[in-house]
Amino acid sequence: MSSFKRRTQSKQVELAPGTRLSPSSASVITSTGIASLDDILGGGLPLQCLFTVLAPDNHSAYGELVQKYFIAQGLAAGHTVWVVHEESDAFVQECMWTGSSPLSTLPNSRAGNEEDQPNQVDDKIRIAWRYEQMKTFQTTVSSPNSASDDYCATFDLSCRISKDVISTAQSSEKLQCIGVDYAPNTMDVVIQKLQEILKASDATQPIRLCIPSLGSPAWGDISSSNLLYFLSRLRSLLKQHPKACASLSLAPHTSSDKWGGGGWVQKVAWCSDAAITMSAFGADTHLTSLFPSQHGFVQIHRVPAPNTLLPASDKLSILRGLSSAAGASAGSGENNLAFKCTRKRLVFETMHLDLEGGVSERRTTPS
Repeated sequence: MSSFKRRTQSKQVELAPGTRLSPSSASVITSTGIASLDDILGGGLPLQCLFTVLAPDNHSAYGELVQKYFIAQGLAAGHTVWVVHEESDAFVQECMWTGSSPLSTLPNSRAGNEEDQPNQVDDKIRIAWRYEQMKTFQTTVSSPNSASDDYCATFDLSCRISKDVISTAQSSEKLQCIGVDYAPNTMDVVIQKLQEILKASDATQPIRLCIPSLGSPAWGDISSSNLLYFLSRLRSLLKQHPKACASLSLAPHTSSDKWGGGGWVQKVAWCSDAAITMSAFGADTHLTSLFPSQHGFVQIHRVPAPNTLLPASDKLSILRGLSSAAGASAGSGENNLAFKCTRKRLVFETMHLDLEGGVSERRTTPS
């Protein structure tokens, strides 16, 4: 009698809302709330991973804006969200929320400026008939346009999260806040509190830990070694809990090598699973005039690679330009990324120059 046995499909693991399996490493990932940032990370932030945002500009708060997206996405997906901040309640109340209607998902560079305008009836190109079949110039990835998609919601910066949503989340213990007191051992107290929370939490539901503006004056007088030790302990803590992930942003004065010494930014990246720097143009008028469509550069220091040698971002990211989907622009976006903040959303995109001479200047010499 033959010993052959037909292979049957194993029962698929049921995933929690707002999560999915990475097509590269089969690890569970969740969204940061920004579709273009998810693309840079390889589809999203894997669970058990720590994501760090450095924003060295003192005149802006883009690092905290990314954390607000992270919180809003967690509440929209029904995850348990813990916020560590000196004014946690006020910070959550400033988060954005979904609008009454889905935003327009224009994939080109003009999406942020044209999302408030009515749709054009005639999109036909009238330059030459041969150009009609060509794809539109794209600088970013399109946002999800399905209201039923619970992985990455479409948030509107002009909409604030309602008090009813916050109160409902707090009453169901889906939203918890941890205060930060000015004390010499603030970081030890926070780590101990997070350890108790994760130990007593439900092991089946995703948990999001959010720490905006780590290293601000509210954390007391800390040194670079204290901050690196905190990141290492937090990352080690996440590895012990398969359903937890964390996102944090460093205070502006701690986000550059001027504070931590040579190689400081790279040390922060080594203590994190993923790390990027958002360098705004606010303090440089020359860059502002040179790139009027963008608000700052994006530098990738590290992308998540849990349980694998090759990061998923190397194979799946369109903006980085390393995947096969990038086509002829392969490799062009690795060190050529920027971000812009429109009235309704924050977008990560590839850096591009505007039309030579600008759109308001005459580009031909009058005869």
